[in-house]
Amino acid sequence: MTKIGPHMNTNPFGKTGANVSVIGQGTWYLDHGDRKRAIAALQRGLDLGMTHIDTAEMYGDAELVIADAIAGRRDEVFLVSKVLPSNASRRGTITACERSLKRLKTDRLDCYLLHWRGSYPLEDTGAAFEELVKAGKIKSWGVSNFDADDLEEMLDVAGEGRIACNQVLYHLKERAIEHAVIPWCERHGVAVVAYSPFGHDDFPASNSKGGAVLARIAEARRVTPRQIALSFLTRAITVFAIPKASSAEHAGENAAAGDLVLTKEEIAALDAAFPRGPKPRGLPML
Repeated sequence: MTKIGPHMNTNPFGKTGANVSVIGQGTWYLDHGDRKRAIAALQRGLDLGMTHIDTAEMYGDAELVIADAIAGRRDEVFLVSKVLPSNASRRGTITACERSLKRLKTDRLDCYLLHWRGSYPLEDTGAAFEELVKAGKIKSWGVSNFDADDLEEMLDVAGEGRIACNQVLYHLKERAIEHAVIPWCERHGVAVVAYSPFGHDDFPASNSKGGAVLARIAEARRVTPRQIALSFLTRAITVFAIPKASSAEHAGENAAAGDLVLTKEEIAALDAAFPRGPKPRGLPML
């Protein structure tokens, strides 16, 4: 583990050779608010070491907002975008990537993901990813919303060491990936990226049973409950989180979790307060 910002730890991002900020910046719905405010939030995040910026062609104009935020700072950023399953044929994947590069005003992505599994064969998408790597348009590639059996299929297609990451839903109230996905990724050197790490508008309330435990630990540490949540989710070296920030102040709060390490007792208390539950039949996703 190394540090890149004032308060930001980094860990190896799968087998890519890159060290990436443990806490990054998500951009879903980023284009729905004030543009200047969104740019300021991203730039504040960069200043504080949250250099992992995640986006997707599905996210409306988020790529355009990011282009403005990282202008003149591209080399600081670990930039990730995603192809929609409906575009993930061999030719369609390449076309989608080139479109994202143009919108982001850059010549390469650090990682390019299949947003979720669709109808096109994984062989075709994987071949397109490898073609993009050879062309220098992407440095690595990965997947999103893949369960362990999907990951196994992609591994059969691509071989060991090619899948950089799996981006999945993961927050205190939704720990399904701990059953099979995280162990699979650990075995195969694949990074796990937690999206919606605060839940989808349902972060634990302080007057709830779990929320009270979270608040107690946060108060003792003199940090916020959200910072404790981020630290808990990224307690394994393979796991990264990409919370979205709507303001520079919010970005600062997220970044401050980047060097927060919980004790075994704190982890045990949170584990009991937010039980992972039984293994689900399918992988939860938004």
